[in-house]
Amino acid sequence: MRHFRHLDPATISEKSKNDLVSIADQEAEAVIREILDFRFPQYGFLGEEGGASGDTERLWIVDPLDGTLNFVQGFPHWCVSVALWDGEGAVVGCVLDPLRGDEFVAVRGLGATWNGRPLRVSAHPGLDSAFLAVGFAYQLGDRFPRFLRAFERVFHQAKGLRRAGSAALDLAHTAAGIFDGYFELGLKKWDIAAGALLVTEAGGRISDWEGGEGWFDSGSVVAASPAVHPELLAALQDQKP
Repeated sequence: MRHFRHLDPATISEKSKNDLVSIADQEAEAVIREILDFRFPQYGFLGEEGGASGDTERLWIVDPLDGTLNFVQGFPHWCVSVALWDGEGAVVGCVLDPLRGDEFVAVRGLGATWNGRPLRVSAHPGLDSAFLAVGFAYQLGDRFPRFLRAFERVFHQAKGLRRAGSAALDLAHTAAGIFDGYFELGLKKWDIAAGALLVTEAGGRISDWEGGEGWFDSGSVVAASPAVHPELLAALQDQKP
């Protein structure tokens, strides 16, 4: 928080074209890792900035600042995402929005909460007039035409589409019923590790764009309430639901 809107430009760099990292990302990950290594030394660690180390079967997956470009530009939409994964998937997940004081937490098999209150996906009946979150990154490359075709099909059915720039928060807000669904291509594991568990523990569904279970490795994600998910998936695939 002390860096937000007070970043020294000298502390911002590019990992690749338009993919930024700041001192806030680096310091946040260092603090998170220090705490987790001390309290849970048996688990491995995968962080966006520092990479992977330790146990690869049971590991923390951390995005210390999801929405770095927003943060750098002073746009107030970013978060911290921390999740523990094992061989069966996500065990626990937390997405923290420090600006709004929102803490979203999920535990496998035990549900999800928003600031301590139970979390549920929306009850919207289908894709028609749904309120959706969408994401796209500069690094989409040759996947961009596929995204544009899918976006156009969804655009004509949804009542609103929002691209706010933080996948972890988009998933948390989908779990909370703010959005009826969310879709994006090209995500990384740290973008979705916590948010995906929030969605499923809040009663939602998550898949890749083919409707399968490969979303965590492929980074192609469709997350929504049970009523919206099949229709959103069909629209992305240009098929009838």
